[in-house]
Amino acid sequence: MAAMEADECEADERVKIICLGDSAVGKSKLVERFLIDGYQPQQLSTYALTLYKYKATVDDKTVLVDIWDTAGQERFNSMHPSYYHKAHACVMVFDVQRKITYKNLASWYKELREYRPEIPCVIVANKIDADYKVTQKNFNFAKKQGLPFYFVSAADGTNVVKLFRDAIKLAVSYKQNSKDFMDEVMRELENFELESKGVSSEEDDNSKSK
Repeated sequence: MAAMEADECEADERVKIICLGDSAVGKSKLVERFLIDGYQPQQLSTYALTLYKYKATVDDKTVLVDIWDTAGQERFNSMHPSYYHKAHACVMVFDVQRKITYKNLASWYKELREYRPEIPCVIVANKIDADYKVTQKNFNFAKKQGLPFYFVSAADGTNVVKLFRDAIKLAVSYKQNSKDFMDEVMRELENFELESKGVSSEEDDNSKSK
């Protein structure tokens, strides 16, 4: 914990990346494959949100990356608004072996845009190791939306590192250039005003008691 707190103090930037997609498309496995060099193909039942922390370097700057995983919540076909709060990029995953997970991308994308209209989103076709011929197919959803598209395999690691490195760069670029900055300023001003009012009312109470 102390090491992580030290890292947070030293970091130049901090970003949040969220993973979206149907249950069992391999979101957690992709993150784990990226974070640790080794892959255990076992199913673990998870119910709460999973948060992975990673330290990256982008343009010679230290970036702390929070990668949020649905951890089973996606079975309700909708995520809590707090999941999207302050996210800077989205990794949206489907399973090339299950057509329904591809069809459901439209629903996930619609929900994403309701909460985060502008953040970069990448579309990920996972489990290509089951049949590499699938990479010759056209998956037009990403093209229609103008989004980056990746064929990947959590099982053998194909394109996993590239996918997340690109997503981190997109997240950093978005945070540095987004309109969110003004939202932050407004929030800070509101908090400051509330705190000032709180202090002044306390002082008034104290003076009255005297």
